[in-house]
Amino acid sequence: MTLFERLAEALHADAPVALVTRLDGARAGAKLLVTEAEAHGDLGTPGLNHAAAGEARALLAVGENAIRTFGEDGEPVGVEVRLFIAAYAPKPDMYVFGAIDFSRAMARIGKYLGYMVTVIDARPVFATKQRIPDADQVIVAWPDEFLAKAPVDARTALIILTHDVKFDIPVLQAALRTNAGYIGAMGSRRTHANRVDELRRIGISDADLARISAPIGLDIGARTPEETAISIAAEIIALRENRRGARLSEGTLPVHNDRAAVAAP
Repeated sequence: MTLFERLAEALHADAPVALVTRLDGARAGAKLLVTEAEAHGDLGTPGLNHAAAGEARALLAVGENAIRTFGEDGEPVGVEVRLFIAAYAPKPDMYVFGAIDFSRAMARIGKYLGYMVTVIDARPVFATKQRIPDADQVIVAWPDEFLAKAPVDARTALIILTHDVKFDIPVLQAALRTNAGYIGAMGSRRTHANRVDELRRIGISDADLARISAPIGLDIGARTPEETAISIAAEIIALRENRRGARLSEGTLPVHNDRAAVAAP
């Protein structure tokens, strides 16, 4: 199967796929087709294939195109090789429940990361575009009722900032019925312990409870809404990349994940 046949097949199936085209050197025009699980083609060197595949998957996660520059063997510096990466994927959804100050900051950071951000709140006085100007949509609805009908996939981030049991428990039940890649809920450890007790009482398993990130975000000492939004965004990225979110200077893993090897054309 040719690269373009593979591309057509992925597009027909509405599956995320990226096509990388080399713009420089003797191999200008060479292509690499990248999916979430594998890559096919050859840009010139194994190192360049590896670097391009990693960058393509990062762009697939946010549904964006870009020109990236690497060395001939994929180094971040060296003789410049420009690659055009066309990522064919819809923007992932971020649903933020609760129209509060933290939601305003989360919408801004979510948009910066490439998400389609929707803020949902049952209170019309709070759920307005004037309060959350960076959101793509601000919807007045009960969170669990909205989520029961909303499109959700493995790239979706569900961020529950309602911090009110009458909203939290129903929306967490609805969230755990989805395959969302990230489910986070704001609140103290005591608040979350109470939520867990109630969710267990109504039959939620420990395996499902383990999917909830709460207290939400990485432990970076965040205080302001903006700092909290950054800590949540960092946790989303860390979970997506199967990292713990520790300091790079104290780690031993490669800086960038090797998600999949590059296959033959």
